[in-house]
Amino acid sequence: MATWEALCSTMATGLISGGPVSLIYGAIVAAIGSICSALSLAELASAYPTAGGQYHFVAHLSGQSTSKVTSYFAGFITTFGWITVTGSAPFLAGTMIQGLLVLNYPETYVYERWHGTLLYWAVLVVAAVVCIFCSHILPLVEKISMSLHIALFFVILIVMCAVSPTKNSASYVFTTFENNSGWASDGAAWCIGMLSSCYVLIGYDGATHLSEEMRNPEIGIPYAMVGSVVLNGFLGFCFLIALLFCMGDITAALQTTTGFPIIEIFYNVTRSHAGASVMSASVVLMASLATIPLLASAARVMWAFARDQGLPFSNTLSKVEKKRGIPTVAILVTLVILILLGLINIGSTTAFNAILSLAVVGLQISYLVPILLLIWRRFKTPESLAWGPFRLGKAGLFVNIIATLYLVFTSVFSLFPPYQPVTPQNMNYASLVLGATLIFGLVYWLLFARKTYAGALNEMDGVAANATEVAKG
Repeated sequence: MATWEALCSTMATGLISGGPVSLIYGAIVAAIGSICSALSLAELASAYPTAGGQYHFVAHLSGQSTSKVTSYFAGFITTFGWITVTGSAPFLAGTMIQGLLVLNYPETYVYERWHGTLLYWAVLVVAAVVCIFCSHILPLVEKISMSLHIALFFVILIVMCAVSPTKNSASYVFTTFENNSGWASDGAAWCIGMLSSCYVLIGYDGATHLSEEMRNPEIGIPYAMVGSVVLNGFLGFCFLIALLFCMGDITAALQTTTGFPIIEIFYNVTRSHAGASVMSASVVLMASLATIPLLASAARVMWAFARDQGLPFSNTLSKVEKKRGIPTVAILVTLVILILLGLINIGSTTAFNAILSLAVVGLQISYLVPILLLIWRRFKTPESLAWGPFRLGKAGLFVNIIATLYLVFTSVFSLFPPYQPVTPQNMNYASLVLGATLIFGLVYWLLFARKTYAGALNEMDGVAANATEVAKG
C-alpha cells in the first residue's frame, strides 16, 4: 500500500471533480471507511487465515448449502480485483515516463497514447521476469520499497514546503470547491472526486493471501491489515495537505500537457525541469517497484482459486514450479491479462480512470460480500460464528455496518463516467469490463465450475478449528 505515491496519480480526478474539498474530505471519508472495512476483514482473517482470503470467508459464512456458489463468485471477483489493482501501478509508471518526455522535450517528442501502452508493457515484463527468475529477492524488494516509501515521503514533503514560491491559504485548501467535470450536480462531482482517495487505501487484504506462509497468521495478519491502513492513511493525508498548500495555480496543473497535474505541480514548486523530473521519477520508481509484489500477489490469488478448481484450466494454473516453488503459470497468465488490459489506453483518453475504477470496484465488492454475510450471521446464528484471537467485540456490528455503507457507496460511484457529456473517448469502460467479467464468470459456472469447483469448506474446517484453539489458548 503506497498512499502518497498513488495520490500523485489519482489526485487529478479529485481536482477536476470537486477540487481541494473533494480531496480533503474525501480522504477522511475513505480513511474511516477503509479502517472499518479492514477491521471487519481482520476479524475473519483471524478466524480463517488461508491464502484464499475473501472467498474462503464467504465459503464458511454462507453455510453448507450455498457456500459453493457464493464462494465461487467471491473468488472470481477477488481474482479480478487483484489483477486490475496490479495493472494500475505499471500503468502509472509507464504513462508518467511519457509525461516526463513531454515536459523535457516539448518540441521534439510527439505524444501518442500507444507509447504509454508500450512503456506500461515494459514495466510489466520486467516485473514478471523478477517474479519468475529472481523470486528469492522478493523479500529484499519489499524491504527496499518500504524504506524508500518512508524516506522519499519526507524528502518530497520537505522540498515542497521549503522551496514552493507560493502558498495557498487555509481557506482555499479546506473550503474551495471546483467542479470542472461537466456534471451538473456538484454532489455527483464530489462523489466521483473522492474516489481518488479510495483507490490509495485498497489492497489491505494482501496480507491474507500470504497467511499460509506465515507463523501465527491468526494474530499477525489482522494487525498487518489494520496497521497498514492506519499508517498509510496518515501519511497520505499529511502529503495531501502539504500538496494542496504548495501546489500553486490549480488551472495550470489541470491544463498541463504532460497528462499528470502532479508533474506540473512539481515544476511550479521547483521552477526547474530537472527538479520536477527528479521528484516525478521517484514516483515512477515506487510504482515500478510496487508492480513486482503486486504481480506476485495477484498470481498467488489466481493460484489459490485455481487450486480449488475455480478457473478455466485450473489444473495448469495451480501448478507450482518445483525448483523455485512459485506459480509460474499463474504469473504468466496474469501478465497476459494485464497486457490485454493495457489496450484500453490506445482508444480512451481516460484509460487510467477506468483502470482505477476497476481496481476500486473489484476489490471493494470482494470486501463487501463477506462483510454482508458476517452481518447476516451476527443476527441469524451468532452462536455458530468461529472467532480467532482478534475480535471487535460489541463494536463489531457497528463497524461492519459502516464498512458496508462505505463499500456500497464507493462501488456504485466507481462505475460513473468521470466527465459529462460522455463520449466514446472519455467514458468509463470499467462498467463494460466488469460486466463482461461477471458474464464470463456466470457462463463458466453454469457450464463447468458448478461441477468442478471444489469449494473451500473442507480446507476451512481445519483452519477454523486451529483458530479457535489459538483464541482459547
